[in-house]
Amino acid sequence: MLRVRCKKCNTELTSNSKVQFCGCSNQMRIVDDKVGAVDLSQVEMIDAHKKNKSKNVLSQSDLAYQEARRSRKVRKLNFEVK
Repeated sequence: MLRVRCKKCNTELTSNSKVQFCGCSNQMRIVDDKVGAVDLSQVEMIDAHKKNKSKNVLSQSDLAYQEARRSRKVRKLNFEVK
């Protein structure tokens, strides 16, 4: 979640999934984690917290099971060919 302020018109915007504009001639806009403006030197970042998304879909017990499974030996079967 980002919070930014336009120095020209002192409008504070908080990010979400919809596009938001400040309305002055600088046309500062924010959507999700992207900020844009005509003059970025007139934009001040107040808060810049990023949400940490978990990249692992598996739980800890699932990961332990997969590691144990990975270390298993492969059995070789000997067949008699005639």
